[in-house]
Amino acid sequence: MLGRSTIIITALLALGVAPAGALASSGDAAATHAYIEANFKLTRAAEASVAPVQAKIVAFDAQLGSECPKVGAGGPEDDESQKVSHEAVDALWSLSYGADVSSIRAFAKTVGSLHWSNPKLTRIAQHYAKTLEGLAALPLPNLCANVREWKASDFRTIPAATLQLDERAESLEGHTIPPPLLAPYERPADRGIVAQTTRLETKLEHTETVVGFSDWDMLLETLGLNQ
Repeated sequence: MLGRSTIIITALLALGVAPAGALASSGDAAATHAYIEANFKLTRAAEASVAPVQAKIVAFDAQLGSECPKVGAGGPEDDESQKVSHEAVDALWSLSYGADVSSIRAFAKTVGSLHWSNPKLTRIAQHYAKTLEGLAALPLPNLCANVREWKASDFRTIPAATLQLDERAESLEGHTIPPPLLAPYERPADRGIVAQTTRLETKLEHTETVVGFSDWDMLLETLGLNQ
C-alpha cells in the first residue's frame, strides 16, 4: 500500500497536480511573502511620515492657540471630562494615519486578497487592514467648537460629536500578524525583512508612546483641558 501511494503521488506531481497539503503549503508561503513585503512597505512609509506629521500637529496646535486658547479652562477633572480630552487623541490619530492614507490603502488592497490555510492568519491580517483604513478615515474634529459647546452647558453635557468620534475611534482595534505565526510559512529571504520590520515597528511604537503623549499634553494645555 505504501508503494502504491508513493507511485500515485509521484504521478500526480509529474502531471503538475499537487496534493491538497502541498497546495496549501505553497499558498501559505506565497501569502506570507506578500504580507511581509506589504507590511514592510507600510512600516517604511510610516517612518518616513513621522517628521511631516509632527509638523502638521504643531501647526494644528498653533491654530487652536489662535482660535480658542484655554477654551476649556475651569472644566472638571472626572470620567466624563476624559471623553473630551480623548477627542484630542482622536485628532492626533486623524492627522497621523490620515497622512499615510495612500500607503494604508495599498496595504489593504494587497492583504484583502490574501488567504492562508489557517483562517486565524487570514482574519488577523484582514482585520488589521480594516483597522488601519478606519483610522485613516477618522475626521479631524472641530475641537474648538466641541469644547465651547461643552463649556456652554456648564461642563455638564458632552457634545454628541465628541461622543460619536470617541466611540468610533475606540472601536478600531487591530494588530499585525505575530511573527511566530508567520514563521512556519516564511521563505529564507523573508526572515531578514521581518527583522527589519520589527525594528521599525519598535521604533514607531516608541515614537507614538513618547512623542504622542507629549503631543496630546500640548493640545490639552492649549485648550485648557485636563487629562
